[in-house]
Amino acid sequence: MKKADFITNIVLVPLDFTMVLLAAISAYFFRFSEAVSDLRPILYEISFASYLSLSFKVSIFAIIVFAFSGFYTMRSKKLAKELPKVISGVSAVLIFLVLAIFWQRELFSSRFIIITSWVLAIIYLFIARIFVFGIRNLFFKKGRGLARVLVIGPQEESQPIVELYNSQPRLGFKVLAQKESVHSLYNDQELQQMIAAKQIDDIIQTDSSLSKDDALDLLTYCQENHLRLRYVANLFQAQNINVELNSLAGLPIVEIKETPLDGWRRVYKRIFDFVGAIFLAVILLPIFLVLALLIKLDSPGPIFVSLNRVGRKGETFKLYKFRSMVKDAHKLKSEMLKYNERNDGPLFKMSNDPRITRFGRFLRRTSLDELPQIFNVIRGQMSLVGPRPHEPEEVDKYQRGYKRLLALKPGITGMAQVSGRSNLLFAEEAKLDIFYIENWSIFLDLIIILKTPKAMFNKGDKI
Repeated sequence: MKKADFITNIVLVPLDFTMVLLAAISAYFFRFSEAVSDLRPILYEISFASYLSLSFKVSIFAIIVFAFSGFYTMRSKKLAKELPKVISGVSAVLIFLVLAIFWQRELFSSRFIIITSWVLAIIYLFIARIFVFGIRNLFFKKGRGLARVLVIGPQEESQPIVELYNSQPRLGFKVLAQKESVHSLYNDQELQQMIAAKQIDDIIQTDSSLSKDDALDLLTYCQENHLRLRYVANLFQAQNINVELNSLAGLPIVEIKETPLDGWRRVYKRIFDFVGAIFLAVILLPIFLVLALLIKLDSPGPIFVSLNRVGRKGETFKLYKFRSMVKDAHKLKSEMLKYNERNDGPLFKMSNDPRITRFGRFLRRTSLDELPQIFNVIRGQMSLVGPRPHEPEEVDKYQRGYKRLLALKPGITGMAQVSGRSNLLFAEEAKLDIFYIENWSIFLDLIIILKTPKAMFNKGDKI
């Protein structure tokens, strides 16, 4: 851990507290300003002293949420990755605050101040990071606080790293030496003296084909000399990015996690799903009523259908949809399999499926038939965003490796749906969903949700 990174993380804690508190105070004075109060009359008043006390408590709570969200992990930070983290962290605080107000309504009731505080907190926190990172980068450009690096490995593999660090000091590293063989550590007297004098902080090993014995020797050497070791991963190591190290019976155990969606992150996603689904159910109620009426007028049969789908860890559940086919269409599927136009996987597709009703074609083309899945989300069977839900018969035909798709709850929308829809080959769809599983974040969920309306109205038959 570079000293500069340590200082940056320590500085951010009181600075974030100040920015959240400042955002709340700014929202208060903005709400009670003459310009805003003339446009939006004040229906609820709270004394500044009471408001300040409440804001102070919320700011402390925000720092706790930020800490659990990974704001202050002792690792190098990049400004480009801070904005999505800030948005997700502040949004998590907002969700908890809304829930608290729901259970204790007398706590606070100014929606304007809450929303304004949310926006200003995101802006202030990001501006604070621009300021802190700008000062840090200024020190880096002057050569201060840089971690001193020894790069070991074949010239063609190590040279790009050397050139990157030499050309971009804002990354926080300075290459002091470059060697082609790991044995230089033990044979080069000048290098030994530099290490003994604490002139090197990090070693980067770029030979991904290094033997097991040499790798173990290098690790031991770095541990004995208090050097941080980083290395270029081989193919297996690169595919297992979600790992956790524990001990069992005195032995080091590496746990390869299915997804970063674990612990508090799973709680965040469930809260995000539940609140979002409730909101959508209320907003879309008029559309539900209109669609229900049109379905009944178009053809005989129920308004909704419940279909068997496979969820997280292989558990089956009933998925709700608006009926887009004739009554008892599932009983006719076995007769239609010979017309399946897809031979790239277990999914079924037929361009002119005679079972689809006239209005059903519109529902399927616009994906409006999937709106009732909101109730699956409320029940905890699905998520707003996740892998596409598949039928049990389709899951039974999965090739090796595709059952990774069952690591998360299926979603109403997902990466596959907004990245090509039914035109994707099954293997491509599976890769997109697996990428989502391995790289989940609240920010990624928000991006997919924002892209979904456009994808819904793209023309093309659905599977």
